[in-house]
Amino acid sequence: MYNKILNEIKAYDRIILHRHSKPDGDAMGSQIGLKHILKENFPSKEIYVVGDPAGRYDFMDDCIMDEIPDEIYNGALAIVLDCGSSHLISDDRYRLAASTIRFDHHIYCEEICGLEEVDTSYESCCGLIANFAKECGLKVPSIAAKSLFTGMATDSGRFRYDATSARTFALASFLMEQGFDMDEIYRNLYAEDFEGKKLRAQFLLKVQFTEHNVAYIYTTLEELKALNKDTFSISRGMVGTMADTKGVDIWVNFTETEDGVLCELRSGKYNINPIAVKYGGGGHQKASGATVADRETAMAMLADLDAMIIQ
Repeated sequence: MYNKILNEIKAYDRIILHRHSKPDGDAMGSQIGLKHILKENFPSKEIYVVGDPAGRYDFMDDCIMDEIPDEIYNGALAIVLDCGSSHLISDDRYRLAASTIRFDHHIYCEEICGLEEVDTSYESCCGLIANFAKECGLKVPSIAAKSLFTGMATDSGRFRYDATSARTFALASFLMEQGFDMDEIYRNLYAEDFEGKKLRAQFLLKVQFTEHNVAYIYTTLEELKALNKDTFSISRGMVGTMADTKGVDIWVNFTETEDGVLCELRSGKYNINPIAVKYGGGGHQKASGATVADRETAMAMLADLDAMIIQ
């Protein structure tokens, strides 16, 4: 498949890179990384990146998205990165392109593009892109290596999660050989001001438990507005407060928004992905997400997660 994808890339003079909305480090890293790999190896091609703002990951080099008119897609190739469901793609104009490619590592839900390289054995889409570049003999400039390493580090939980493999470390080593400041990445990723620490402590005190010890936090829309924080920082940012709690194998963070309740599901033991899919979401076996209509539906999801433990 790599050869087919590379030949398709070579065939187009204009390429637009997409990824999922509300980007994490892997989405941003794969998008920025592939952009600079393509610019380095095919300098005559037009390369664009599109989508919503980088948010929490605005510290990453070259993270500003391009604003392009619809006609740019005429006769162009669109590449979708790190996205398992079409409704999650930021900027659905990828459909206007003459040809489409997808790189992804999420559990397969649907066909999205004409050519698809979907491999759930990778800890990150960035790892998949790094391997694509390495196997195809493409040059990887420092900015691309730095971006891809950032995505690998975030999606693997700093190389802790069980998707991490010997290949993960081999590809991380390959990227490090291209030269970048790893300390700078970690300073930006994990440095937290005192206000942030207080916020995490506040959320830790909000944790509740189901009958079978599923940990959860529920933040109402009124509470969210009072916090005066971006939604990502509360939804995905606070789910980790429940991680590594002794006796807790499943945890979930519910955050009310104007558009529904964001649900971030995590587990250190169980495959919680089918529950996310049941409620219109997706992701990985032990880290998935979904958006549901209201609190009642969110509590039904919680009951389903609780029932997993007693099966």
